[in-house]
Amino acid sequence: MVKRGDIYFADLSPVVGSEQGGIRPVLIIQNNLGNHFSPTIIVAAITAKIAKPKLPTHIGINSKKTGIERDSVILLEQIRTIDKVRLKERVCHLEIEVMNAVDQALGVSIGIHEEKNSTVKPTKKADTNVKAQVNTKTTTKTNTANANVHTYNYVK
Repeated sequence: MVKRGDIYFADLSPVVGSEQGGIRPVLIIQNNLGNHFSPTIIVAAITAKIAKPKLPTHIGINSKKTGIERDSVILLEQIRTIDKVRLKERVCHLEIEVMNAVDQALGVSIGIHEEKNSTVKPTKKADTNVKAQVNTKTTTKTNTANANVHTYNYVK
């Protein structure tokens, strides 16, 4: 079974514009439940054309530690859903430390985290007001999780 953290070769053609294409290594980033039941899979393209990460969405991988042919970079800004038929042979499985870095870079890529001075922090969220009509009293609750203050107004 295909697992999150596996690297496979996949045929990513056809492509449009600046999408990564051709037969190339990809990292499986979809969860294992989805990997098991879905006919499609979410992957991130990998390139050997740049040897070092240049963006906060890039994670470098060492060829000696992974078994991949050359030192490469996982491009977490180049994620896509493909049919499992596109997957070819399995190359390796990445260690948990690398996958933790992948998770952080994914957060930057999709806007869950922001990159600032090489550290990843949760983005600041605007206060959210949620109202539920129960009766006529209003109570206010504050949630300070993750150092962000959110005020929720409940109408009772």
